[in-house]
Amino acid sequence: MVSGLPGTGKSLLCCRLAERLSFPVLATDTLRRILFRSPRHNEDENRRLFSACHALIEELLKKGIPVIFDATNLLERHREYLYRAAERAGARLILVRVEAPPDVVRQRLLAREEAATPEHDSEAGWQVYKKMKRRGQRISRNHFVVDTSRDISTALDKIVRATRR
Repeated sequence: MVSGLPGTGKSLLCCRLAERLSFPVLATDTLRRILFRSPRHNEDENRRLFSACHALIEELLKKGIPVIFDATNLLERHREYLYRAAERAGARLILVRVEAPPDVVRQRLLAREEAATPEHDSEAGWQVYKKMKRRGQRISRNHFVVDTSRDISTALDKIVRATRR
């Protein structure tokens, strides 16, 4: 499970992990665009989106298929479902918090808004980042922390090793 604010580099990290581990990535930004023609990012939509993600994750884990979950996962009560799902499936849960300095995130998000390219499924901008930053909670379990403003290769190596143990 990868957790972090918009613009911190979650999707980049997940993509790199998927290349190294050959695991599918379940990304909420991508699934939101598939499930909702005009995403509104409201509570009902989030509930439906995460319900679908959680059901899919649980089904994959029960079948022994590992998955990388790319979502903000900012609230502990939302992460608790994933903790229990992994336990029920007898799967090892690797937790990763992705971060970057606010000035780097701001530059990334502004560049993303200006480019307006389809390569980014996320619609979150700087204002969304600031709002979500106030709501984020610490991860209560052992986890990796990856600062994507630096070289992430050492962190990737550690996460891959932990996954293969």
